[in-house]
Amino acid sequence: MSTTIDRILSKATDGQRITFAEGVELMANCRDLTKLGRAAHAVTMRIHPEPYRTYNIDRNVNYTNVCAAVCDFCAFYRKSNDADAYVLSRDELHQKLRETVELGGDQVLLQGGMHPSLKLEYYEEMLRDLRVNFPTINLHAFSPPEIWHFHKINKLPLRTVLERLKAAGLGSLPGGGGEILVDRVRKQLTKGKALTEEWLEVNRVWHQLGGRSTCTMMFGHIETGAERIEHFDRLRSLQDETGGFTAFICWTMQPGHKMADSPTVGSFEYLRTQAIARLYLDNIPNIQSSWVTQGGKIGQVALFFGANDMGSLMIEENVVASAGTVHYLTLEEIRRSIREAGWEPRQRNVFYQLVEERVPTMPSTVSSRSLPVLAGIGQ
Repeated sequence: MSTTIDRILSKATDGQRITFAEGVELMANCRDLTKLGRAAHAVTMRIHPEPYRTYNIDRNVNYTNVCAAVCDFCAFYRKSNDADAYVLSRDELHQKLRETVELGGDQVLLQGGMHPSLKLEYYEEMLRDLRVNFPTINLHAFSPPEIWHFHKINKLPLRTVLERLKAAGLGSLPGGGGEILVDRVRKQLTKGKALTEEWLEVNRVWHQLGGRSTCTMMFGHIETGAERIEHFDRLRSLQDETGGFTAFICWTMQPGHKMADSPTVGSFEYLRTQAIARLYLDNIPNIQSSWVTQGGKIGQVALFFGANDMGSLMIEENVVASAGTVHYLTLEEIRRSIREAGWEPRQRNVFYQLVEERVPTMPSTVSSRSLPVLAGIGQ
């Protein structure tokens, strides 16, 4: 067994592509975390020999919590008639983006639920307005399940939907709603949400239009180890076809609603899975340390388990926090984590281009007590 594992790890560190069967073997039988981390780190250092590791400053703006889908793991969504259902006003959106600019951010992660009645024109108008008023902000907006929902309720071709959103100001696509890209899992966890091929097709068409996106995985629930590898394999195959993914981010499920009593996986499995992702996803250039579910120290350790990016100073995060998990880091703590690990901290944008670092200023619209300092899942 050890000989087989060593052969697979050597193959990956030598720059050769490992097969699906070899990925399954690693997921099933490689429990030596040190050995796995050493191999993943070697691959990362080959891809990213530079003396720095990166981070981003952005804000997760959930423009609505109303959602037509039902996801067992989600504690954030509401139905239209719930007392705490909302759709943000344009003034509220402007305030959030204004604060983001003042804090040194260059992007908003704009996502919501799959609202059952908002039409495509609503989203086009939103994008155009934000683009005109905040031209320096990249609109990293609408997860693939949201885009698929727009396509279905508007009865328009998927390409038309994406072309119109791009023309209105859509800058890039986040990788939300990926969960596990295996229909057995998706059908059991969710109702009314894009299935595997639909999630992939949104990204495929977006990439064909010249767009870039991130990809994600939320694991540690009902999936098998082989299904995690199947998820990786679908991402790798689409990346072979289009080359449009900039980064991969994975995180562990935080129980919510019907899954409140489900056991969660811990840091060992998080680091192990991320390391295997780095070995398998040989054509996706960046892996983000997504430590909002594990804490800052594990986020730092993840830089030695395949990650080359510390994620975002996420000025606002609601979805994971709704499930009861909140870890905080300030911008200086993110930078210090990178320095302590032996690299220079450098700020980047969603396309992983280095940008000039800005010292955040105090927004005039929020008090110091309410200044958000969340960092975490930057999709």
